Amino acid sequence: MRVTQLMLTNNSLRNVSKSYDRLGVYQEQLSTGKKIQRPSDDPVVAMKGMYYRTSLTEIEQYQRNLSEVYTWMDNSESALDHTTQVLQRVRELVVQGKNGTLTPEDQQAIAREIEQLKSDLVQTANTKVAGKYIFNGTNIAQAPVTEQTSPNAPLVQNNTDDFTVEVSKGIKLKANINPNNVFSQELFNTLQQLENTFKGTSSGNLDNLLKDLDDRMNSVLAERAELGARVNRLELVEQRLSTQQVIAQQMISDNEDADIEKVITDLKTQESVHRAALSVGARIIQPTLVDFLR
Repeated sequence: MRVTQLMLTNNSLRNVSKSYDRLGVYQEQLSTGKKIQRPSDDPVVAMKGMYYRTSLTEIEQYQRNLSEVYTWMDNSESALDHTTQVLQRVRELVVQGKNGTLTPEDQQAIAREIEQLKSDLVQTANTKVAGKYIFNGTNIAQAPVTEQTSPNAPLVQNNTDDFTVEVSKGIKLKANINPNNVFSQELFNTLQQLENTFKGTSSGNLDNLLKDLDDRMNSVLAERAELGARVNRLELVEQRLSTQQVIAQQMISDNEDADIEKVITDLKTQESVHRAALSVGARIIQPTLVDFLR
């Protein structure tokens, strides 16, 4: 086969073009820090990258779910602490009112304070977080307690279903408390009876009412203990998710990030090869008729 000048020229141009392509690949890797720029560069790396990024996205979503659960639990703990203080104050007033030395005006003052404390507990029971009632189970759109005119006790309509949030794959944690153990109808009935007794509109046994109040306080303390146990578990889940996030990011980096030292070396090598190809091509390709005749 006769090798013509045109064949030499075409082969030289084709090889120089391929050399430019390889230089472009190395320069892209160096500028972006990634092995591939499109899935067709390496389908295996691309598929693994999609899987790893999906895992990382799931972990980040679970962390956002954790943040919501923390918000519910923190607000619940704050409300339970406030409720404990309010009930303790009511107990002090009842003990004070039992000594038999108070005047009718003093008893009226105690009744008025108990009334205000009762209203404060109604507001606490209707606590909202991000527009959701956190003490009404899964019925987050409706207030659990409705205050009524005296001498009627506030009306409690609690939903006791668990409000769960997925914090890890296949793991759901209860974010709310059992409202019947804290803001029950019995609690508000007891407070209303105490208020009515000190007002003189009804007769009640203060010893029995005080015992009922103590039982309600014990229920609140038990619920706080149960909530604290769930908070501890939530912290463990958060630590595990943080570890999984670091591992997922490391896997993505190992799969996609380019070895910068190797890329620089390959780029310099390819530049040398490219210059040599251009030099040889300049000798092969005759630019003018005068050079050919020479």
